[in-house]
Amino acid sequence: MKFLRNLLASILGFFVALFLILMLFVFIATIAGSSKEVIVEPNSILNLDLSLKVKDYAPKEDNPLIEALEIEPSYLGLNTIIAAIENAKSDSRIKGISINTSTVNAGIAQVQAIRNKLKDFKESGKFIYAYNEFYDQKNYYLSSVADSVFLNPVGFIDFKGLSTEILYYKDFQDKFGVKLEVIRHGKYKSAVEPYLSNEMSEANKEQTISFLKSIWSEVIEGISENRSISEDQLNVIADKVEGRDAKLSLGNNLIDQVIYKDQYESKLASMIGEKPAHITIEDYIKSGKGRIRSSAKNKIAVIYAQGQILYGEGNEDVIGQDLINKAIRKARKDSNVKAIVLRVNSPGGSALASELIWRELHLAKKEKPLVVSMGNVAASGGYYIACNATKIIAEPTTITGSIGVFGLLPNATKLASKLGINAEQISTNNSPNYSLFEPMSKKFYEVTKDGVEKTYDLFVDRVSTGRGMPIEQVDKLAQGRVWTGKEAKENGLVDELGGLDKAVKIAAEIAGVEDYRIRNYPNYKKDIKESLKAFPFARLAKEEILKELLEEQEIEAYKNIREFKSLKGIQARMPFLYDIK
Repeated sequence: MKFLRNLLASILGFFVALFLILMLFVFIATIAGSSKEVIVEPNSILNLDLSLKVKDYAPKEDNPLIEALEIEPSYLGLNTIIAAIENAKSDSRIKGISINTSTVNAGIAQVQAIRNKLKDFKESGKFIYAYNEFYDQKNYYLSSVADSVFLNPVGFIDFKGLSTEILYYKDFQDKFGVKLEVIRHGKYKSAVEPYLSNEMSEANKEQTISFLKSIWSEVIEGISENRSISEDQLNVIADKVEGRDAKLSLGNNLIDQVIYKDQYESKLASMIGEKPAHITIEDYIKSGKGRIRSSAKNKIAVIYAQGQILYGEGNEDVIGQDLINKAIRKARKDSNVKAIVLRVNSPGGSALASELIWRELHLAKKEKPLVVSMGNVAASGGYYIACNATKIIAEPTTITGSIGVFGLLPNATKLASKLGINAEQISTNNSPNYSLFEPMSKKFYEVTKDGVEKTYDLFVDRVSTGRGMPIEQVDKLAQGRVWTGKEAKENGLVDELGGLDKAVKIAAEIAGVEDYRIRNYPNYKKDIKESLKAFPFARLAKEEILKELLEEQEIEAYKNIREFKSLKGIQARMPFLYDIK
């Protein structure tokens, strides 16, 4: 009887599971069949809202479940935003662009690229208006490109210059008995400085103020050009915080008019002679305008390397040598691909993975032109994989350089002592070992330091060969020093200033092709588990828990320490702690 009961239960369970799977497919098919096509109405205004996170590359979701459920993405792709603005220039249904975004969730180099594309859009004769209740600096920098900028009567512009804050953990480590053992090369290698000291070194202060001033000069130069305010006057406005209310903002020519949102809508209607239809940048991209269509046979491959560099497979948020090298090989072996553009947006990471990617790029360069386009950051390991390109193109506000390496190991000797823990090691040989619960031995330090020095020498040699510079000159620019794209152009680490569009054009010129289309790589394949992370509740759960338990600065400290826990081996990585405000 027991056997029969178990048998019947198994059969029943099988049919129940089969029924549920069938219902799931019916549900998916129903939703997929009822999905609405995005239609761009005549007399439309393209609404540019950049509150979603902007990534350099936002590949199309290839999981049928997620596509059928029409789950909204949690980010926008810079590549699709730029293509959409380009398409809007010649789209007779789009009469103008309205910039109305509560925040700009993009890096400064990405903002500069979008801003430059908006300047190009204005050449079509179509208008750009901007409105907001308040503007932070990044938002105002973007919005200042508009023909007219409007502000709410009780609004303000947070215009006060750039700053950054770095947290230091030495006392924190001493207090809790857990620290990070650091072995480094490069006097500017400030990625690890917060774990060695309680205050910023003079070398770090020097590089930080240098790149902040360089980025700020780009910001006020752009604003000055569009608002007809001298750069000196903009600095006075920033020093005195004279955008702190609507009246001061208007008096200083930061805006054109103080109005409410409904009055702004009336102004948009007056620009086209009737009440306009509105379409968001996301919907415009969905309508098929997120890419430039071409039937050309020749292709320029754009390979996106975005995120920190870790040894392994990689994904769309992390650069792993397996995925990137596979994309490089596919582009190299495709006879229709005439040139390769590597788009780098990375603070670096694993020196080993960086070297493996460098090698694959080196092989590709022997067969096809290789051009690098730098995004928000292409530093340390990010510069390592870029340095051998035929040409390097960076935005003026790109953070690059940081040619230096370090090793990092957690150590809990003091905590173990406090808790009464004693660790004993037994080995068959006399080679130096490392224990989390024992002080680092001199022999282990010397062996690891030797590895760090050899990795640094190799890094400098790669740059020297790739850039055609003497070793001594590279070493002076290296030592972990961070540069902006503008500074890197002056010192020879970068060839030209510009965005991805310019890099693609240069690659095509070197390859000698005029008619071509873009082929983006890598192809990311996600399983159901990864794709379900797109659900809003899945994305927000961890963030909301952290916000409940910790203050904002504590959350940042937690993220930084957690990220360092994932680092293995010698690192070629920039100081990721900079949060420019």
